[in-house]
Amino acid sequence: MMGGTIHGVGLGPGARDLMSVRADRLIRDARHIAYFRKKGRPGHARGIVEGMLHPDAVEFAMEYPVTTEIPLSDPRYNDLLSAFYADCAAHLDGLSAGGEDVVVLCEGDPFFYGSFMHLHSRLAGPVKIVPGITGMSGAWTASGAPIGWGDDVLTVLMATLPEEELVRRIHDSHALVVMKIGRNLPKLLRAVEAAGKQDSAWLVEYATMADQRIVPLAQATGAAPYFSILLVHGQGRRP
Repeated sequence: MMGGTIHGVGLGPGARDLMSVRADRLIRDARHIAYFRKKGRPGHARGIVEGMLHPDAVEFAMEYPVTTEIPLSDPRYNDLLSAFYADCAAHLDGLSAGGEDVVVLCEGDPFFYGSFMHLHSRLAGPVKIVPGITGMSGAWTASGAPIGWGDDVLTVLMATLPEEELVRRIHDSHALVVMKIGRNLPKLLRAVEAAGKQDSAWLVEYATMADQRIVPLAQATGAAPYFSILLVHGQGRRP
């Protein structure tokens, strides 16, 4: 029996009509659908495709053993996630070895800071990738302004970085995207102010989704939703 293919399918930033034609076709035809989710939650990726799945599709929900309960610096964090990804990859490889095709739903793009990357590095079966519009592209489009001009250098940061490093990199950037904000928002606010970019920074929440919200970063307080991205638009060379 020939092996099946594991498809990492990018769903884009959240609006279903921003999904590619190829992604739509694969999802609707799939007999095996896999997706990540937090325990006790239906999963955002699964929500995007609600009503699209084949009636006979078999779903495989990959539930994270830990998200924010353990600090990233705790050795247990990597141990738990490593074992989790290995188990998920083994299950998908088993389906593939049995001749089954599998679609793995990926928010944004499968190869851009997503969980699928950790599966991809462990999978033994044939894998194909369907790219998706990234969340950051959805965010700067929602902002109504180009993210960079001419020779601007675009920097993509994670708000989980140490505050001193955030300050340095924000200060040195022309155009800026910051992801994984959440409970790191107070730290990010301090870093942006220390870098002198507080008057040009914007927070985009739920970009392209029904509850999209765009506010100056100075007006943001507390914690940011999971789907939040900070933007600083470049102001570089233009004709």
